[in-house]
Amino acid sequence: MTVSRYHPALVVLHWLLALMLMVALAMGSLVLEKLPNTDPEKITALRGHMIAGGLVALLMLARLVVRLRTAHPPALCTGIAWADRLAGPAHALLYGLVFLMAASGIALSLTTGLPQVVFLGQGALPASFDGLTPRAVHGVASKLLLLAIALHIGAALYHALVRRDGIMARMGLGRR
Repeated sequence: MTVSRYHPALVVLHWLLALMLMVALAMGSLVLEKLPNTDPEKITALRGHMIAGGLVALLMLARLVVRLRTAHPPALCTGIAWADRLAGPAHALLYGLVFLMAASGIALSLTTGLPQVVFLGQGALPASFDGLTPRAVHGVASKLLLLAIALHIGAALYHALVRRDGIMARMGLGRR
């Protein structure tokens, strides 16, 4: 069966995750990174960031399952050979970076005892997260994810505004 759009669950998860990722990335880089660990607001900010990150990880797993189990439109030939070859790996990179962010966040959390501090009020935050390998991975992965998202948005806008090839309709709701 050939379909012209992605499964509605995949579409909803795509746009929901897009919003959640932008909020989590902004929270991490614009709020958490700037708050010292001695600031009482840090725990509240970490709690929100950890909950959002956990939800993103669960929804990404759900998205992957839906993606693997549903029919999806065939790959488009855009007329740009190198772009056609990069489309699949670029999307896989987005998935990989999101899962790397989740894994490194979980590793950082467990390494520093954050669940007890943030959710149970037991103990205190470490003086700093700097120098911890999971924190370094989380930081680098966040920058790479931001870059990959920017390229993804740029490519979508290029298809929508320059090529006008209808590729954006595939990630919209409507008849499949």
